[in-house]
Amino acid sequence: MGKRYYIKTFGCQMNFNDSERIRGILRTLGYEPAERWEDADLILLNTCTIREKPDQKVLSHLGEYKKIKERNPFALIAVSGCLAQRAGWELVQKAPVIDIMFSSFNIHQLPDLINQAQAGYKAIAILDQPPEDEDRLWNFPTERDNPYCAYVTVMKGCDKNCTYCVVPVTRGRERSRSLESILEEVRRLVDDGVREIHLLGQNVTAWGRDLEGGQSFAKLLYRIAEIEGVERIRFTTGHPLDLTDEVIKAMADIPQVCNALHLPFQAGSDRILSLMERGYTKEFYLERIHRLREAVPDVALSTDVIVGFPGETDEDFEHTLDVVAIVRFEQIFSFKFSPRPGTPASEMENQVPDEVKTRRMSELLALQKSIMSDIAKSYEGTEQEVLIEEMRDTDTLIGRTTTNRWVSVRGDERLLGKIVKVKVRGSSPFNMEGEVVEVVK
Repeated sequence: MGKRYYIKTFGCQMNFNDSERIRGILRTLGYEPAERWEDADLILLNTCTIREKPDQKVLSHLGEYKKIKERNPFALIAVSGCLAQRAGWELVQKAPVIDIMFSSFNIHQLPDLINQAQAGYKAIAILDQPPEDEDRLWNFPTERDNPYCAYVTVMKGCDKNCTYCVVPVTRGRERSRSLESILEEVRRLVDDGVREIHLLGQNVTAWGRDLEGGQSFAKLLYRIAEIEGVERIRFTTGHPLDLTDEVIKAMADIPQVCNALHLPFQAGSDRILSLMERGYTKEFYLERIHRLREAVPDVALSTDVIVGFPGETDEDFEHTLDVVAIVRFEQIFSFKFSPRPGTPASEMENQVPDEVKTRRMSELLALQKSIMSDIAKSYEGTEQEVLIEEMRDTDTLIGRTTTNRWVSVRGDERLLGKIVKVKVRGSSPFNMEGEVVEVVK
């Protein structure tokens, strides 16, 4: 048998896309996937460090994975991703079992790092900035989980300076991938049967700003939509300041762009937004939402919220609840503020006690639960276009609406990869059930 690998991924969609590319690299080296880490010759943890909890989970997993060395002394343990970039050798000192370490800057160097580790060296490659040959990564294949929907990373890094965030350190400043490279990958994906393209970036709507020739994210959307076979386009994650009128118009004009958007607002209080250095106000955020809904009336919105940022008062938090009540998001990803080493917010005065964060989080979740229940009911009796992505058992399939909600339907495998019209019979906040009434395409 050939060598086998096992990958555990934490964090955002970009990390999952990075793992798909790592799997593609390992495939070119002759590795095959292992179902269990106990059976692997290479175990890789692709990490997140946006909050403290993922850091702790990584150390816990490393403590478990080191047992592999007893069974297979030649097995390698690797750590990649944002925690690797932030912690570097400090993490190796805490977990000497690590043989290989790299970050999103240099995934393409994995073959060389494996060779170094197999020769008995610690292959630790944490760089201060992306290397000049970073774009070599796009030459490697990807190993996707979903044959019909594909992530495509269009840019890396972020030029914003949010005081709570480590992304500019762990992912670097903004680097847009070239238009030609993106379009080439999309064409390959469509030829491989992919119907939905999901564009990724830490600040995806800022794509093109650093490229020559007047490139913009809206123009990228139009160019991708021109490729025959692209049925759906999604993108994550944008910043409110970069949700321009041009982007909104593209969302309204391009039939393939789904009527769903994830747009973090983080806090409703102007004072807290200023401390976060988000660069906008509550009024500005709500104006962008209003403008978007004028252009795309049925758009489904989701967001990120931080609860308990340093100095946040009950009055400040009421503004957050107010934004949630006005916008009525279909989904909220809410987090208690977690101080990240090296960020300005970690050293701010007036850190909010955990019990206050917990109380506020409960209030937020109670409000959102009520909103989600109302929205779920509004889907009942409607007809939705659904891309069937997966078969759960002998006669149950699941897919997603254009608004990014999961729906289960009865049918057979002939519906896989099809876009169908579904009559929604029942709907709850986290799933829907429906009946296929027409195969659209």
